[in-house]
Amino acid sequence: MFVRRNRINLQEYEKKRYESFNDFFIRKRCVEQIDITPGHLISPCDGFLSIYPVDKDSIYRIKHIEYNLIQLLKDKELAEHFKGGKCLIFRLTPKHYHRYCYICNGSRKRVRKIEGKLHCVRPVAYTSVPVFLENSREHTEIQADYFGRVVQMEIGALLVGKIHNYPGETKIVQGQEKGYFEFGGSTIVVLLEKNRIEIEKIIQDQFRRKQEIEVHMGEKIGSFLEEGGKPGNE
Repeated sequence: MFVRRNRINLQEYEKKRYESFNDFFIRKRCVEQIDITPGHLISPCDGFLSIYPVDKDSIYRIKHIEYNLIQLLKDKELAEHFKGGKCLIFRLTPKHYHRYCYICNGSRKRVRKIEGKLHCVRPVAYTSVPVFLENSREHTEIQADYFGRVVQMEIGALLVGKIHNYPGETKIVQGQEKGYFEFGGSTIVVLLEKNRIEIEKIIQDQFRRKQEIEVHMGEKIGSFLEEGGKPGNE
């Protein structure tokens, strides 16, 4: 019934015996269509994309919880580094493929896991935590070959992360599988520095009209900006 309701084409996935619903949920595709052009930024996953500016007053609603960037990252210096840049939020639904990849070539610099928590509902909490809970999340800092400093973050469910990122070498490759979500994890956030990227015009136009745009893992969503503001590698 889940396959029928979500119109999942089983021919696209590896043939195997699934032992549980979660085993099916993390199924693997047979073939991936990945743009590997250096200087292109690709979507890390299948899902719905939203694009927002980063400034000191920005609030992002993710999995029904509102965060500013410092709360999301738990790192004031890192949050301030992206001021003037872009925040890309990829929302996955149960119908989507729940494996994801690296968005660019570069070097992995730091990985941080943040546990989910349920805050005490007291008046003092109103000043620091907007809705009394936080989802578990994990973010990777990347020194990208073309985009400078980048953050790629996976967000899971409250208390139980459901995020599985693979260990590996410092060097990362655009389109390389980064990990997968079990049932309950379903959002990826990408932070980009100011004046580093030009988002594809068709995506910008669609976002202005529809708020979210459906994208696919490995699809080009932008290009690096050369000096003078011209998109590179077109």
